[in-house]
Amino acid sequence: MNLKERTPIAICSDSYFFEKDKSKSILVMGVGNYLMGDEGIGVQVIQEMGTHKLPQHIDILDGGTGGFLLLNCFEAYSTVIFIDATMDGNPAGTISLIQPKFASDFPSALSVHDVGLKDMIEAVYLMDHVPDIHLFTVSIEEINPMTVELSQKVKDSIPELVNNILQLAKELHTKNV
Repeated sequence: MNLKERTPIAICSDSYFFEKDKSKSILVMGVGNYLMGDEGIGVQVIQEMGTHKLPQHIDILDGGTGGFLLLNCFEAYSTVIFIDATMDGNPAGTISLIQPKFASDFPSALSVHDVGLKDMIEAVYLMDHVPDIHLFTVSIEEINPMTVELSQKVKDSIPELVNNILQLAKELHTKNV
């Protein structure tokens, strides 16, 4: 695959989230720092999903380390699936799914953007519209600054993680139709 095929497409307008009714759509958002190795697994998964033909009810977004800048997404979607790295002591590449209700429900050792993500989630629960939130975490062992390369175990988790995300999205969509 050449670089052009792997180059992510950036959405640069907040209006994208309000151009059509997204209430029946599911947003899959990868968060993390792409330039910190395994810490960027959420972003890497979104890039991988961008190479697949996805159902019309699934939108994907590279949330990067956006924090509060991502709040508008929660107004537009009734369901959000996050993907993020965690340093939880499990073997690298371990995939977990939780349905957090508060920032305190997030794993205690979410990576370097921990505070921003937890603060954003707390802000979401203060909004009039609170989407159904699901979080897939991938266990990592270390953060490697200034690299986009993933460790082999974390990289090997991507196909299973994408399948898990698509399966959950299918179940949630079927339940809400």
